[in-house]
Amino acid sequence: MAEPEFIPAESNQNKPQGADSARNLAIIVYILQGLAFFLGGITALVGVIINYVKMDEVRGTWIEPHFRWQIRTFWIGLLWLVIGTLTLMVIIGWFILLGMAIWVIYRIVKGALALNDGKAPE
Repeated sequence: MAEPEFIPAESNQNKPQGADSARNLAIIVYILQGLAFFLGGITALVGVIINYVKMDEVRGTWIEPHFRWQIRTFWIGLLWLVIGTLTLMVIIGWFILLGMAIWVIYRIVKGALALNDGKAPE
């Protein structure tokens, strides 16, 4: 019985050289955003700085929507963190912080899954 011929799934020759590094950056930022829950948020700040510094390199690629998604997640999450913290004395602050945490986790997971599928987050 003859062995099946090996056919590579994707050829790196068809991809632009910077696509893999931009994708890796997006993965790193998703990881940094997730680690922010355990490390006091500093990693999310590092991630959004990476997004802003590298935005010109990903402009016009399929990675750009991920960078925008990550930036928006950071700023909206920070806004609700501040609002939740300011309203902690009133019981509603706890619910705001819980909702914000769930929303940020959802955005990280949804964005990372879309990145893994090679799609823009929606």
